[in-house]
Amino acid sequence: MLERSRLNTSSQSLQPVRLPTEGQQCYPDGTMADFERIVILTGAGLSAESGLSTFRDKDGIWARHRIEDVATPEAFIRDPEAVLAFYNSRRNLNRDVKPNAAHLALARLEAEFPGDVLTVTQNVDPLHEMAGTKKLIHMHGEISNVLCNYCGARRPRDGDITVDQVCEACQRAGGLRPDVVWFGEMPYRMDEIYRALDACDLFISIGTSGNVYPAAGFVAEARSVGARTVELNLEPSEGASMFDEAVHGKATVVVPAYVERLLAGTAQGKVERDL
Repeated sequence: MLERSRLNTSSQSLQPVRLPTEGQQCYPDGTMADFERIVILTGAGLSAESGLSTFRDKDGIWARHRIEDVATPEAFIRDPEAVLAFYNSRRNLNRDVKPNAAHLALARLEAEFPGDVLTVTQNVDPLHEMAGTKKLIHMHGEISNVLCNYCGARRPRDGDITVDQVCEACQRAGGLRPDVVWFGEMPYRMDEIYRALDACDLFISIGTSGNVYPAAGFVAEARSVGARTVELNLEPSEGASMFDEAVHGKATVVVPAYVERLLAGTAQGKVERDL
C-alpha cells in the first residue's frame, strides 16, 4: 500500500459544521466562490436511490454476506465459484439501473464549471458514465470489466464470469475475476488521486460512510492544503467533524442543490487555517 504522511487533525481548529434539514440550502457567510480545482469523492450512498444496495447499512450488502467469503483474494482462491456467483448477481443488477438526479447534477457540474472537476468514485457501477461524467476515476474498479489474475489483462464483459472461461490475452483458464478492488488490495490510480487532492481548493464527499481507507483520509489530505471541505450525505459520516460544511439528506435533493450553488457562485471560497 502507498506510504504517505497523514495530517494529524487532533490539534487543528476545526470550522463549525452546518447541519441544515433535508433539502434546505445552507448559504455560508463570506465571499463569492473562487474555486478552480474541485475533487469529488462519491460512495455507495450516491447510487442507493438508483436501486443499488449500500454496503454498511443495517440492510446493506455486508449484512447479508461475509466480506471474507466474497470480497478478498483469499476467498477467490478458496471458492472461486461462490465469489463469481456473488459478483455475477451484482453485475446483473447493474443492467437495469439508471443514473439519478445526483449523478446528473455532478455531470452538469463537470460540463459547466469553468475550472477543473475530477470525480473519484468508490462505486463499481457505471452510473457516473451513464450520466455523462467524463473525468472520472473508479478507484475500486468497474464491475462491468473482467481482470485476469494471471496476466493482468482487463476488458469489458457483458455476461457472467465462470471458472472455466479462458482469458483472451494469455489463453489460460481459471483466472478471470471481476475487475474490482477487494479488501487487502490497492485501489487504482492512487498517485493520480493524491496529486489532484494536493492541488484542489474544494473537496466534496458524497454518499460515503467514512469508514474505508484510503478514501476516508482524503478529507484530511484536502484540508492540509487549505481546501474547503464539504460533506453531502444522508447522515453524518464517521469523519463528519473534519468537514467545513455538511448538508445531510437524500442525495437526489442535496447534491443538485449544492451544484446549483456552485454554478451560481454562492459557495464559500478557500479556507485559511493554521496548520
